[in-house]
Amino acid sequence: MESNSGNKILGNFPRREFLKKSLFAIGGATLLPYDKIFGSKRIWDEKTQSFSNISTSANEKVRLASIGIGHRGGEILNDFYNTGLVDIVALCDVDMGGEHTLENMNKFPNAARFKDFRKMFDKMADKIDAVSVGTPDFSHFPITMLALSLGIPVYVEKPMARTFNEVELMMAAAKKYNVVTQMGNQGHSGANYFQFKAWKEAGIIKDVTAISAHMNNSRRWHSFDPRITSMPPKESLPENMDWDVWLNTAQFHEYNKDYHHGQWRCWYDFGMGALGDWGAHILDTAHEFLDLGLPTEINPTFLEGHNSFFFPFSSTLEFKFPERNNMPAVDITWYDGLDNIPPLPAGYVMPERDPNIPPPSNNEPVKTKIPPGKIIYSKDLIFQGRSHSTTLTLVPNENSKDIESKLPVVPESPSNHFENFIRSVKGEEKTRSPFEIAGPLSQVFCLGVTAQRLSSKLEFDRETKQITNNKFANELLIGEPPRKGWEEFYKL
Repeated sequence: MESNSGNKILGNFPRREFLKKSLFAIGGATLLPYDKIFGSKRIWDEKTQSFSNISTSANEKVRLASIGIGHRGGEILNDFYNTGLVDIVALCDVDMGGEHTLENMNKFPNAARFKDFRKMFDKMADKIDAVSVGTPDFSHFPITMLALSLGIPVYVEKPMARTFNEVELMMAAAKKYNVVTQMGNQGHSGANYFQFKAWKEAGIIKDVTAISAHMNNSRRWHSFDPRITSMPPKESLPENMDWDVWLNTAQFHEYNKDYHHGQWRCWYDFGMGALGDWGAHILDTAHEFLDLGLPTEINPTFLEGHNSFFFPFSSTLEFKFPERNNMPAVDITWYDGLDNIPPLPAGYVMPERDPNIPPPSNNEPVKTKIPPGKIIYSKDLIFQGRSHSTTLTLVPNENSKDIESKLPVVPESPSNHFENFIRSVKGEEKTRSPFEIAGPLSQVFCLGVTAQRLSSKLEFDRETKQITNNKFANELLIGEPPRKGWEEFYKL
């Protein structure tokens, strides 16, 4: 398909000349003047076939574009602005002008405005140094892939994507184009990150064999009827909304309010449920520092309110991770649902609500018997922890008495998660949750959601990255084909 100017079409917008760099992998393209196209911070290296990020001066601000400026996306935008290290140069939201976007539109009146992220990159790629992605889970993939293919550093909210294969492609693209990346599990730059790392290196956390992870707050779908036989019916589209761009790669659904304003989290077609929403805030440090990688088995042992459309009211999922690097096998059991509380060890102290940990979603009431967190069982010690950056404590037992005096000093974080990303873009730090670390963690959640959806035990080959006992589940690792007109993002 051609536009009037003769340029190729990507989706529904003109593909400018700088997008031709995606052809380099298959040869035959002429090297473009990338120093002029991308400015002085990003250049294409013909020899390595990747972008090189050039450090900026200490006082130079990073030009940030924000995709998704309402609700959580708007919070991310302001967290970046509050670092004092960025200039907000572009705002992009499919509901630009909707009530939830007005505050940030007014706060950043000089930023260019777009409803379609493709048009934003088409017109402004040479004026953007980094991009934040705070959109629904299923839409992370096309936005991120286009940014990576342009050599633009990406901060994308957790989880990285909705399907196992999309995460795989995102990891490969980040490596191929040598681009700075960060997944938005912000506790991964907080006290829990540095404590877990220090305690692991000091031998305090060792011989871990089991972890209970729990998120028992109320969820949006707890008011739904699990006996439904179809997705919600068509409703009138909000005046300002570009529904086609909101859907992007997903199969077509008529608009319904129960997909919008965070309600997308409820549906298998769009979100990742409680596990995808909170797993990265609870299990991130254990996954990284215990080198867990991918599981060999995922078993849904309890699903209350299971149906084919939205997430269960309660879920218990067992993940089995094998021995690795002289560490024992680990079983992680995930509990969600109001009354689906994990067994608590003797000595467990019921924590008070931590004001630093946000509620499950915007405006969602907090009804819970136990705050989100984890219990880590090792050969000699038990640790209890919360979510995000809250630190671990020792559950008292006969083996813990002499440990308190041996606990190492935990260094303070030099930067929060947002500042860490921006300083990494400037060449001053390295991101703590880049795609090579966040990707396998996100894939664990993709496997868990597949087991939830099918209500079926899955056996997984870590080497081939295939589900070996369920053909349909294995196909879900890739998911449905992208909607017509959106296939290009899987080729970038």
